[in-house]
Amino acid sequence: MAVASRKNMRSGRFGRLGALGVMLALCAGMTGCGLAAAPCRVASAGLKIVPLVGHIAAAPTDACADVIDP
Repeated sequence: MAVASRKNMRSGRFGRLGALGVMLALCAGMTGCGLAAAPCRVASAGLKIVPLVGHIAAAPTDACADVIDP
């Protein structure tokens, strides 16, 4: 029983380390202008879901994102 719990502890540590590495990589990719343009891009994606007028309504938010992060 003790061997199984040690194995689980090791895999838990590596799992946490892996999750931390993924989070750091994602944060590094979202630094600077990409982070500032994220709200504009999310709003644009939400507006583009609307049928017929979504792409037209999203034009200002697309322009905002393009100005911040060309």
